[in-house]
Amino acid sequence: MDKASDSISRMRAVTISREYGSGGGEIATRLATRLGWQLVDHEVVVRIAQELGVTEADAVAHDERVESLVSRFLTSLRAIEPMMPALPPVPLATDTNAYQEARRRVIEAAVLTGHVVIVGRGAQILLANHRDVLHARIVAPLEARIAYVMQREGLDYNTARMRIQAKERDRIRYLQAEHNEHPANAHLYDIVINTAILDLDSAVELLCVALEHKAMRLMTPTGELGPAVGLPRYPQQPGDFLPPASQPEPTR
Repeated sequence: MDKASDSISRMRAVTISREYGSGGGEIATRLATRLGWQLVDHEVVVRIAQELGVTEADAVAHDERVESLVSRFLTSLRAIEPMMPALPPVPLATDTNAYQEARRRVIEAAVLTGHVVIVGRGAQILLANHRDVLHARIVAPLEARIAYVMQREGLDYNTARMRIQAKERDRIRYLQAEHNEHPANAHLYDIVINTAILDLDSAVELLCVALEHKAMRLMTPTGELGPAVGLPRYPQQPGDFLPPASQPEPTR
């Protein structure tokens, strides 16, 4: 195993947040294939809900069958990785927090399994404190995303545009409601990639490089991380530096 692969193997996951139509889902698929990791797509819960005969709306509304939904997903993860730690059953969704708790536990179960690429589902926030997880955001200009959706989904221009806008509204509302965050907040990610010019395979290459470099710093104390580390002081004050204005003595 070469040095890069050895470093990357110490990482547990990559989370992929993406603007709809930016190619983020395809990038996640190619990255998982490139690394030999398991893809955990954000749509998998919806697909399982469909298999169980419930709608996405039913699942999100904490239908009584959510327990089976989550258990089925955990079972599928164990089929992929038999050594994944067993988790206690998720309680029936009887309040507004139950489904979100189930979602959190499903994401954490995937990370415990290790070597997964997780698409969406707020994973960049749920796993924010895991240093062995790389967080990425994939973006592109609206016109480029419209062209992508037109080609991939066979839609006309206006329908593709409306679909993108509806998807983005849903994702923004979701993250704000559940985590009080906006998905466009760059501070949630280690790397943001714009696919306006970069092709999807180049984006995968960049993610591999970022994954390797983050892996190499896993053991570095947090106090030794950040842009200031190792840099000397400027030889003189920056030209645009203005000292605080002197304040007049208060009158007595």
